[in-house]
Amino acid sequence: MRDNIVLAVQAARGWARPLSARKRDELVAGYITSLRIVPADPDTPVKFLSGGNQQKVLLARWLATRPKLLILDEPTRGIDIGAKAEIQRLVITLSEEGMSVLFISAELEEVLRLSHKVAILRDRRLVAELVNDATLTMDRLTETIASGAVS
Repeated sequence: MRDNIVLAVQAARGWARPLSARKRDELVAGYITSLRIVPADPDTPVKFLSGGNQQKVLLARWLATRPKLLILDEPTRGIDIGAKAEIQRLVITLSEEGMSVLFISAELEEVLRLSHKVAILRDRRLVAELVNDATLTMDRLTETIASGAVS
């Protein structure tokens, strides 16, 4: 996990300027704790983690770069309900802290729960953009997707 989490930070710094072992360990320990990655042993190979914890390691890798925009494409697909809820909470927290998050999901309930704005694409073209306010319901969302136009 350790190498996986620090990979993007080290790549951004350049391989000629390696992170110190102390800095690497602090960074990794912080993300293992904040994202509740289990098991918490940074020497655990990622392939031995559950799908949800593998997703959290990938999130930690990119969050460590302190991005202004985070693009998440189906981050909760195929993971258990507990990990899914944790990732959804993380997305909400990141957004509340000012990070822009582009959240791509085929699960419409998840889209409604997590989004401020919903963009609907068809054949790689934007066909509708909806503000997720009190008027946006599952019915309106599915109707817009089916018709390809704002209702």
